Amino acid sequence: MITFIPLTGFLGAGKTTTMTAAALALQKQGRRVAVITNDQGVELVDTKLARSELGSVAEVTGGCFCCKFEDLVEAIVTLVASDSVDTVIAEAVGSCTDLQATVVRPLRQYYGETMTIAPLTTVVDPMRYIAFDRAAQRAEPESDLSYLFRQQLLEADVIAVNKLDIVTAERASELRARLAAEYPNAAIVGYSAALGQGLDSLLESWTRPSGNDAVVLDVDYDRYAAAEAQLAWMNQELDLTVSAKGFDPTLWGRTALQRLSSWAAAEGAVIGHAKLTVELDEDDFVKLSLTEAGAAPTLDRAATATATQGRAVINARVACEPDALDNAITAAVEAADQVTGVTSSATSPVSFKPGYPRPVHRLASLGA
Repeated sequence: MITFIPLTGFLGAGKTTTMTAAALALQKQGRRVAVITNDQGVELVDTKLARSELGSVAEVTGGCFCCKFEDLVEAIVTLVASDSVDTVIAEAVGSCTDLQATVVRPLRQYYGETMTIAPLTTVVDPMRYIAFDRAAQRAEPESDLSYLFRQQLLEADVIAVNKLDIVTAERASELRARLAAEYPNAAIVGYSAALGQGLDSLLESWTRPSGNDAVVLDVDYDRYAAAEAQLAWMNQELDLTVSAKGFDPTLWGRTALQRLSSWAAAEGAVIGHAKLTVELDEDDFVKLSLTEAGAAPTLDRAATATATQGRAVINARVACEPDALDNAITAAVEAADQVTGVTSSATSPVSFKPGYPRPVHRLASLGA
């Protein structure tokens, strides 16, 4: 019997870091674990990061699991057949919701004889929750993005509050209490995937019965689509070359994301997330990320050397028009090139907005 563990959560919550850390922890318990990444586009930073840590990794691109349901099933079957795994963890696109009805319930109905579906887990960035909650406390009209964020919490069996290393213990306790009061059907766990702290509580929550699997969200799909359409999505590859002296890939990445961060702050553009890798060879790459306009980039993985060439991949999800994001990324790359003496070669970035979500299945209940 295969165990399938579905993760959801807003952009930048740390789903990939959570998925990878949890997979490694389960492997130490003797489980054979594979992971699946998911995105509206292709060329995923998250897939590169997962493959640097784990042997069995697949991806579903071009849409969320709900709209690419058969692709998800095919990925699971392939991983089980080729790598003999017994556990699959999959992270949905960060702008996706209604997964109980469109992914979890269909998997239970059509594949329940061969697959155990763990509780649906929504990963939460505490600072993102605080920002959305602050707007609600001021009685501001609920934005479409805030609506999407709330729907992800409403359907969760487990609300996993990540990044507790960035808030005080008192604030962490307050957050968990607040979430428990607002979402009584969900188990609330807190941890730091980056530091590996508190993962035992998250793993244990996946062994309990689902407390919210009967929920049927009254999802306004027009608002859901509008929330996704607020975000421009951009994935780009670049070849980087420099003179014989080499260049610092971390400086290149940090400069590019800092320029993007400053631009977003000046424009008032919400950053869902922006991530990049600079790969020097197959095993040596740097990864940086950004989840807030005006903030400094976070170094998630350091490279071990300098190089005279490299390959960069940039993933950015920003609340702006696609052409504005294209221009911002072009300027960010130019700034990084200038600081490091790099010459970058790439096709022009082409940002897009996701289409209207059209799930393959939507089951109000098992047997529906």
